[in-house]
Amino acid sequence: MTIRVLVADDQALIRAGLVALFTAAPGFEVVGEAADGEQAVTLTAENAPDVILMDIRMPVLDGIGATRRIMAQHRDDPPRVVMLTTFDLPEYVYTALGEGASGFLVKDTPPERIISAVRTIAAGDILIAPHITHRLIETYAQHHRATAVGAPQLAALTTRETEVLRLVGNGLTNGQIAQRLVLSEATVKTHVKHMMGKLALSSRAQAVVVAYETGLIVPTSIVPTSPNAERSR
Repeated sequence: MTIRVLVADDQALIRAGLVALFTAAPGFEVVGEAADGEQAVTLTAENAPDVILMDIRMPVLDGIGATRRIMAQHRDDPPRVVMLTTFDLPEYVYTALGEGASGFLVKDTPPERIISAVRTIAAGDILIAPHITHRLIETYAQHHRATAVGAPQLAALTTRETEVLRLVGNGLTNGQIAQRLVLSEATVKTHVKHMMGKLALSSRAQAVVVAYETGLIVPTSIVPTSPNAERSR
């Protein structure tokens, strides 16, 4: 299946490089390029990309604002958004995940890693550069705890759905959750779908944020991942 890609970056040279990269890569089709967030919103509506490479700092409308609008306008079948920036400040990453982004990579990522990241995102996984994953969630979950919706929002979940949310928050794949709970992977996928629907979440990354913000997972319980553990589905 061809992965449809939209590139949004205000720097013409970087945008052209990414377009050339995905045009040459097998299995991809570049369906648009935007120089600002407003254009990204418009082109997403017109061209229905599967994955958007979204710069954070852009004129007119920044990448986080554009992601917020795109997710609001495409609730039923939202595109996957990979935030691509020269700034790996944790507050950017946390905020982007909360708005529905599925991945975050810095612009000095090697081309082959960018291609791999987009394939990962298109498959429904979450991808964040390993050196910032748990550190940023621990730091900013604590920082944002005061303004979070809080645990009452979990009341709509069944006991099983709450357990699934906790395991998603800990970075387990559906297959790993199935093994842990002695369920079929299809059953786990159903629980994940119901959990996200009840919490009005548009991406699995948002589920991770909710698990921390509501206190379902406390930061001190984080188990460090290995350097290669970038993915959680």
